[in-house]
Amino acid sequence: MAVSIKRVEVWAADIMNRPGMLARVLEALASGGANLEFVIARRVSEDTSRVFVAPLRGAKQLRAAADVGLSRAAGMHTIRVEAPDRRGLGARMTRAIASAGLNIRGLSAAAPKKQSVCYVAFARPDEAAQAMKVLRQALSGRSGW
Repeated sequence: MAVSIKRVEVWAADIMNRPGMLARVLEALASGGANLEFVIARRVSEDTSRVFVAPLRGAKQLRAAADVGLSRAAGMHTIRVEAPDRRGLGARMTRAIASAGLNIRGLSAAAPKKQSVCYVAFARPDEAAQAMKVLRQALSGRSGW
């Protein structure tokens, strides 16, 4: 499997920290036709949780997202890296990003079976663009990876 690096839009909402609220959001998106690849939900306070999802495409999915309070995650410029899973992949990626002088705003990754998928967020769009270049080089076949 080749390495795939692309920009993605992440959507976010603050929801009440109550049973069923996350299910309500995910049900609305499913009804709107969304096939999510990425979901993170975290408690923010006693009363509030924050949910992040991606991808959302098309008018029907965007309407469903708006209906449950989701909007584009402001200040999050995210890239998605899909690559064969190998020992040390996360270390290699984060070292390459750090060596370029870039600060990561957030990172989420999983490695189901023999592939890995990593979402890396940056504060500015130029940082995300630079990280894409750095990671393409760091994970290319020419780099010995």
